[in-house]
Amino acid sequence: MKVVILAGGLGTRLSEETKLIPKPMVEIGGKPILWHIMKIYSHYGFNDFIILTGYKSHIIKDYFVHYYQQYSDITVDMQNNSVEIHRIKTEPWKVTMLYTGQDTMTGGRIKKAQEYIGNEPFLLTYGDGVSDVNIDDLIKSHKESGKTVTMTAVQPSGRFGALVIKDDNMITSFMEKPKGDESWINGGFFVCEPQVFDYIPNGDDVIFERAPLENLAKDRKLNAYKHEGFWRPMDTLKDKNDLTEMWVKNTAPWAVWLDKEVLNV
Repeated sequence: MKVVILAGGLGTRLSEETKLIPKPMVEIGGKPILWHIMKIYSHYGFNDFIILTGYKSHIIKDYFVHYYQQYSDITVDMQNNSVEIHRIKTEPWKVTMLYTGQDTMTGGRIKKAQEYIGNEPFLLTYGDGVSDVNIDDLIKSHKESGKTVTMTAVQPSGRFGALVIKDDNMITSFMEKPKGDESWINGGFFVCEPQVFDYIPNGDDVIFERAPLENLAKDRKLNAYKHEGFWRPMDTLKDKNDLTEMWVKNTAPWAVWLDKEVLNV
């Protein structure tokens, strides 16, 4: 099953980092968040990726084209103009990168990947969020539902602490950043049947989260996989710093692959 990752947005709310690089290339502990997302899927045996690029797409392409050189031992013979690769430290990934347009919306990007995905189910997520979602359980839920699309539903934490205040202004309870208003929201990490393309019209202005998902829900073909574990988008500089701190302290909940590997920061 192929993994499709939306990686073409501008990341305007993270402008401190995205003036020079696309948002999926913003680093957590020295590795792009895109790499972290791919490692999650790879942990479950999914290594065939289609990355839908847009803004500064050349940076994403250069990263993967030169990936094996970055993480392998090499000797550069400048006199003879040759490079010798020694121990190759790389991933078992096949990475297809599609330029889907600078300003194309999410639905338009997904539609442009149809010929590369083919007539088969596929996994889909955003290139700016990490989670400890169990991909195997997600796929099982999708198959059991018989729906066209399964969306991972999450309940994000609130941005502020919550107080319980009595009439006399006494605070009787304080909870640091509890879950928001108990609403479930779109957390990405989709499983899609190829019939999803019937719901996505042609056009760069098609937003996947609007008419396509709304119509799937109206037709009762949209399944929710409720995930109550860790989920965090990287929308702001604070999100980046929080995720980096978790990674550096070896407490990153999304790093499900680390039970088999040694953390190399």
